[in-house]
Amino acid sequence: MRRADRLFLLIQALRGRRSHRTARQLADALEVSQRTIYRDVADLQRSGVPIEGEAGIGYVLRHGAEVPPLMFDRDELEALVIGARFVGAFAGARLAHASQRALIKIEAVLPKDLKEQSERSRVYAPATRRRARDGERMDLLHAAIASRNLVRFAYTREDGTSSLRTIEPICLAFWGHAWTLGAYCRLREGFRDFRLDRIGELEIRDEVFTEDESRGLARYLESIAAEPAAGV
Repeated sequence: MRRADRLFLLIQALRGRRSHRTARQLADALEVSQRTIYRDVADLQRSGVPIEGEAGIGYVLRHGAEVPPLMFDRDELEALVIGARFVGAFAGARLAHASQRALIKIEAVLPKDLKEQSERSRVYAPATRRRARDGERMDLLHAAIASRNLVRFAYTREDGTSSLRTIEPICLAFWGHAWTLGAYCRLREGFRDFRLDRIGELEIRDEVFTEDESRGLARYLESIAAEPAAGV
């Protein structure tokens, strides 16, 4: 664990607590030695973090103290901003809105220089109408994956042939040029990847399936590692 991450977790362990936490409790929580806790607390105190207490008694964050809850370096921050932009452009509406809310919360507690840095990132992922249509479909499929509902839809292959499929949805995957739905297809009795832009009108069935090891996520991931494919 990086030291910056450990200091962040140490502050979080003390945040919002009215009673002292001993060095032993903090060491157990962070999986480090008590000596490391003593050293980290002293460094935080010297840097202005209002931690009160001492060895043998315990430590507490001064009541009412304002301590920024996030510690990101410039590269980490830019990665978060770019990630939020890509989610907004390529994922469903629900995740896109959630990513924007998360970014607002992050920027609200950043120092001015880091906030300006996040606004200067020049990596973008412009949205398109087709992605917006796929996003609506993704929201439905994402919910079906979470609730394990069967899904039924018409599917058109690359050669133009169509068929009606009933599938057990497993996951959504982005391949850079297209999203696919990883699923166990009951028609073909095996794993298949369905491109979202080739799926016709879909129906989320009321029937809930039971996922077993033979056709669950782990086996599906094994199958695409052996034969990666973006369509059937």
